[in-house]
Amino acid sequence: MTLEQDVSKKSSGVTDLTQEECVACRRDAPKVSESEASQLKPQIPDWVLVSPDGVPRLEREFRFADFSQALAFTVKVGELAEGEGHHPALLTEWGRVTVSWWTHKIRGLHRNDFIMASKTDLLFQGLRPAE
Repeated sequence: MTLEQDVSKKSSGVTDLTQEECVACRRDAPKVSESEASQLKPQIPDWVLVSPDGVPRLEREFRFADFSQALAFTVKVGELAEGEGHHPALLTEWGRVTVSWWTHKIRGLHRNDFIMASKTDLLFQGLRPAE
């Protein structure tokens, strides 16, 4: 990225979510507004917004060749979550892992969830063979 692109990104309020760290979240922490979500969502284009039980979440299914690869990815996401102090719901099945991010304390989405979705994408990219 050139210096001009970096300055332009910062002035528009858009940052690389993978470079951010999660912040401790309290029950009174603000949820991400619709406007904020629409600005952050393009950075995680493969994630969908779902609302089981009326609680918004970011969800993505990752595909693998077998159970062993899916399990290895699950462990990597778990290690990432522990390091950031923010934990997803993980469903590991043969050949796929479904990851759901939301902030339990506020029963909704916080910027942390977008950060973690972006970092999860980065983990997945690191596991895929070069194309």
